[in-house]
Amino acid sequence: MVGKDDVVLVTGATGFTGTYLLKLLSETGCVVRAIARPSSNRSEFSALKIDWFIGDVYSPEVVHDAMQGVNYVFHIAAAYREAKIEDQEYWKVHLESTKLLAEEAVNQKFFKRFVHVSTVGVLGHIDKPPADESSPYNPGDIYQETKAEAEKWIIQFAKETSLPITIIRPAAIYGPGDRRLLKLFKIAKLPIIPLIGFSKGFYHLIHVRDLVSFLLFVADNPLASGNIYICGSPRPNSIRGMIRVITTGMGRNPRFVRVPAWPVFLLGDICEAICRRLNVEPPIYRRRIAFFTKDRAFSTDRMQDLGYQTQVSDEEGLRQLGDWYREKGWL
Repeated sequence: MVGKDDVVLVTGATGFTGTYLLKLLSETGCVVRAIARPSSNRSEFSALKIDWFIGDVYSPEVVHDAMQGVNYVFHIAAAYREAKIEDQEYWKVHLESTKLLAEEAVNQKFFKRFVHVSTVGVLGHIDKPPADESSPYNPGDIYQETKAEAEKWIIQFAKETSLPITIIRPAAIYGPGDRRLLKLFKIAKLPIIPLIGFSKGFYHLIHVRDLVSFLLFVADNPLASGNIYICGSPRPNSIRGMIRVITTGMGRNPRFVRVPAWPVFLLGDICEAICRRLNVEPPIYRRRIAFFTKDRAFSTDRMQDLGYQTQVSDEEGLRQLGDWYREKGWL
């Protein structure tokens, strides 16, 4: 277990997962360091003892300073789709930062583990589910492509330098504090609910509390060193199944209708192109639409064989999230 004498660095610290991890790490009494952009909101961490390093996660100077004497790295930083983000930013945040952190890590005398947080998205659409950690890379967009390249690079680097790494591929991360599933809850309120495309719409969830607990679980586990783990709930759900859980909480009986995917993707491409020119966030875009069309069912046997069991079921987690959205006045 990460102990009070350990120095721990977290990237992506002010993001959704990073916020939960910082708070959990603070309870261990270890020395917590975090890299954050100047524009990041750090107000909710004012009561926590955190050593902040302000700058880009791909800044050589920032990374060098933050890594001195570090024992553990939790590399969570990720670039998410926004209208003003260029493709080069994904390469910097995902690949360049990984290189800088890993190259600094091998120079730390008492370094213990580099926990690299990737995504199940590196496997793309799953033609023959369930996929597992040995399934081939099949990224479908710039986010997934750059995440895959970062994985490949650090795996090879670890072989060449004996850097102790563990790679975590989370499924869809959700829980109070995140708005990515809000669109699904709003769709569930429609009188007739469209299902885009004709795939089964398998989807795997992982509650953020389970994810951060697993990150700490693998950090000092000798059996996890050098391995990749898909982190998700034991069984895949489906878009239809998730909507049924949501509508049950609303006291509604959903009615579904299937619509072809290609016109919706075309609309998303047009919308994103226009919004990019206007420098505003597109209401729909290809990656968001793909959420409703991909089959992403995975085996989480390797995680369970390591001895970790998730604590929050999909049904319980979706109910919690719906309650939080209602508290915020978004539903």
